[in-house]
Amino acid sequence: MRLVAPALLLWSPAVLAHNPFTSTGEDQLAAALTGILLLGYWGLYTWGSWRTRPSPARQVTFHVTAVLAFAALLGPLDDWAKTSTAAHMTQHMLLMVVIAPLWVLCRPLPQLTAVSGRFLTRLWRPGLQLAGKPMLAAYVHGFMIWFWHLPYFYMLAVENVWWHAFEHACFLITAGIFWWAVLRASSARTPWVLVALLFTLMHTGFLGAILTFANSPLYGEARSLQDQQLAGLIMWVAAAVPYILGCTWAGYRGYQQLVRAHHL
Repeated sequence: MRLVAPALLLWSPAVLAHNPFTSTGEDQLAAALTGILLLGYWGLYTWGSWRTRPSPARQVTFHVTAVLAFAALLGPLDDWAKTSTAAHMTQHMLLMVVIAPLWVLCRPLPQLTAVSGRFLTRLWRPGLQLAGKPMLAAYVHGFMIWFWHLPYFYMLAVENVWWHAFEHACFLITAGIFWWAVLRASSARTPWVLVALLFTLMHTGFLGAILTFANSPLYGEARSLQDQQLAGLIMWVAAAVPYILGCTWAGYRGYQQLVRAHHL
């Protein structure tokens, strides 16, 4: 049963719109590399789950999120992103505010460590150290968001498949570190978690507002102003929901901490 989801995913006609089998040239190589990395990550977790059992809820969430990652990175959305700013923004937001936090909530490190031992531990140790500082993690993630939405670098990623893949890696990795800093922080860091979430909510909302209220397309005349405005609203409004939920959770956690301190 563990192989049913990957099999259905790979044979779905919609998903086959952009993948290692139907693409050609550099698109095919980049798609193949992306698919191999995702399958490797998925396979390591599945193997590790046999050794260190996660809770059923976390296991199901991990597999569903893996399917979503394949669809976002290798499905038709990736093709639409080449000509639509709104589709491109949807892809970015899926990576940063849906896939990354869901994988963090799954807590996959015990399963990955059970298979890889110290090898992979060395790879994610710097990220975990950065995640121990919520504001620093927010600054790094924020830099990546603004950097890749500058018109020159945005179009560089659109026109070059390798830069596009690197852009996705930057978003997913820094978002994973940011959400780890937020969702896995100790109670003592709750105030900084709240500040990091509010900071990210504000600067992403500001970027979304710039795209929404711009008088002309910022990413090439071939992309319509209406499409760019929709992209801005996706970042400004829809993508704000996970940050608001995170702020609510952090505020409630801080309130509980104050109540406990008062009773002591």
